[in-house]
Amino acid sequence: MTRAAHDYRGLSLLKERAIWREDSRTLWVADVHLGKAATFRALGQPVPAGTTTDNLNRLSALIDFHRASRLVFLGDLFHAPQSHIAAARAFRAWRDRHKDLELVLVRGNHERRAGDPAPELRIEVVAEPYSSDAIEARHHPLQAEEALTERGETVLAGHLHPVVCIRGAGHDSIRAQCFVLHGRQIILPAFGEFTGGARTARTMNVCAITEAGMIYIEGDRGV
Repeated sequence: MTRAAHDYRGLSLLKERAIWREDSRTLWVADVHLGKAATFRALGQPVPAGTTTDNLNRLSALIDFHRASRLVFLGDLFHAPQSHIAAARAFRAWRDRHKDLELVLVRGNHERRAGDPAPELRIEVVAEPYSSDAIEARHHPLQAEEALTERGETVLAGHLHPVVCIRGAGHDSIRAQCFVLHGRQIILPAFGEFTGGARTARTMNVCAITEAGMIYIEGDRGV
């Protein structure tokens, strides 16, 4: 079964690599890594340009379509200290376009290196875990066994950039970004375009993002 969104624990998992909650009009995304490509190019590595603009345009499309009032970044918004400079003009223009949008950034490991965004960007920066509306927002996921406990809020996390390999006909397979669904925890795929990915264990339930739509795959040891 394929579709544009998959519902889990009252949240909509979107093919655009985000999570949406209608009643609070909130979007969550993880691991945007603005300015990563520019940082690599400054080191002499041949990587594509335009990823910051593309990432911000995709965010705008989500915000506009859902008429979101709040956007929560689950860590690693900017990639490195140089990224604040590399992405500054584009991000300020984007912020001006969405001046009424509430922005929250849950600090991730890259915030420790890159530093917090400038105050004039009006982003509330918080430590993990950040609890709001029965959601515990984190950058680093809970341990697998802890996520299986029924007590506690639904946990949204990032950091791992999960992907899954899906076997097709014959020996063909595709590598797809995915949401990892484990107990009360959802690990989001990386929103950024230039982020890579880590293969998810086959024991985990996932919701893969493919050109055909969202595909739910139960792990070898589903929960």
